[in-house]
Amino acid sequence: MIDRRLMFTTAAGLFGFAALRWLGGSEPARAAEKFEIEKTEAEWRAQLTPEQYEILRQEGTERPWTSPLLKEHRKGTFACAGCDLPLFSSDTKFDSGTGWPSFFKPLDNAVATRQDKTYGMVRTEAHCRRCGGHLGHVFDDGPKPTGLRYCMDGLSLAFHPANPSST
Repeated sequence: MIDRRLMFTTAAGLFGFAALRWLGGSEPARAAEKFEIEKTEAEWRAQLTPEQYEILRQEGTERPWTSPLLKEHRKGTFACAGCDLPLFSSDTKFDSGTGWPSFFKPLDNAVATRQDKTYGMVRTEAHCRRCGGHLGHVFDDGPKPTGLRYCMDGLSLAFHPANPSST
């Protein structure tokens, strides 16, 4: 009887340890990553709104259907709100019905990705390759030609119209 209890206790402990490792992720901390543009927490807080800081620097998420960029249909470029690196062309934007601005392809050398294991699931997180700002997530349910959906937080983006007078 003691052997069976010991076996079940050991198995439960190992399962719990494995679950914590999986949920917590094994990726190195963001602070260990190096980016072209690096600022102190105080500098980021001074530059960004509290909502932008939560998303770009703390990997938060805005509520769906709240971004004015969701209904932005002019020609132009969507850039990182943290460092102004151009990220997406308006030609790749589409209505995904999810409540967040969505794109099927980033501009070349603009967006980097990494595995995100938060909330007990595995996703692909997208971030600005220049400043490391969190942008959103990438899913494989997008339209052709890529089949990808870059589901971005609108607060992580700044829109630059192709023709500034076309407001």
